[in-house]
Amino acid sequence: MRVFVDTNVLVYLFDAEDPAKQQRAREVVSELMGAGALVVSSQVLSELYVTVTRKLAYPLEPASALRALADLAVYPVVAIDAALVLRAAARSVAEQVAFWDALILEAAVEAGAGAVYSEDLQHGRTYQGVTVHDPFAG
Repeated sequence: MRVFVDTNVLVYLFDAEDPAKQQRAREVVSELMGAGALVVSSQVLSELYVTVTRKLAYPLEPASALRALADLAVYPVVAIDAALVLRAAARSVAEQVAFWDALILEAAVEAGAGAVYSEDLQHGRTYQGVTVHDPFAG
């Protein structure tokens, strides 16, 4: 099963401020990579780069962030196009979720993922065949 990974999970790979979440993120992402199940989108890659180079207490150097993106880009990456944006906008209204979260959900559907790993969406909820899992939930 393909698993779409939201930006917030990937950021923890590089966030030394929360060692428990960093360790859990490393376990989850390593397992998905090993199984060839990891899926992201161009949105996730973009958000990841900005966040790890600008918003962490100890930001990554741009070259390190670029290497991280390159490592992730070998896995399936859903390109965000106009049709996906329109579907996300409609989902945002219909499901009453934030637009950016709706875009994550639409990208997961586009990728054929059975799950999304995210802290931002309701754990256990299923959207069009994609179930949300918070890998940090107790």
